[in-house]
Amino acid sequence: MITTRILTGDAVAGALDDLARLRIAVFRAWPYLYDGDEAYEREYLKAYTAPGAVVVAAMDEGRMIGASTGAPMEHHAGDFAAAFADRPERLEDIFYCAESVLLPEYRGHGLGHAFFDGREEQARSLGRRYSAFCSVIRPADHPARPADYRPLDGLWRKRGYEPLPGVIANFHWRDLGAAEETTKQLQFWMKPL
Repeated sequence: MITTRILTGDAVAGALDDLARLRIAVFRAWPYLYDGDEAYEREYLKAYTAPGAVVVAAMDEGRMIGASTGAPMEHHAGDFAAAFADRPERLEDIFYCAESVLLPEYRGHGLGHAFFDGREEQARSLGRRYSAFCSVIRPADHPARPADYRPLDGLWRKRGYEPLPGVIANFHWRDLGAAEETTKQLQFWMKPL
């Protein structure tokens, strides 16, 4: 039986290893193509033990099969301040719905909605006025793009999110099979709460 659990603080700290392994497994696929390691992931994920942060974990008989992370946007100011520099919204009014990862065999059963529900509830409890996330921008003709790939734009729009024109963040990671990290662009989407 699949259940979802809201994790904060120490509960997140106790789940870091499972969450790191899950992120590495899922992010190897399109569109991330991420060649990550558990040590980096555990360090990165410590940010979600901070006050206001949340992890919505999907569990199947005690095994984490999916999760989504979220935190007050100002916790990510170093990464996102430049992208939002020309926007009227203050970072302190935005809740950042970070990554969602779900093993492929569990997709299509409503867990994406449960992930957004949990994070948006956390945002509202913190008095945030907006919820935002970003999606990886890859060219449509990228050689690693699967022929049957379906973007999640429909889900995001159904939940009230719209892309923010020109609000692009730059991140660096190493793609599978690459020798070095390269810059990736991420498009921000947002909705009022």
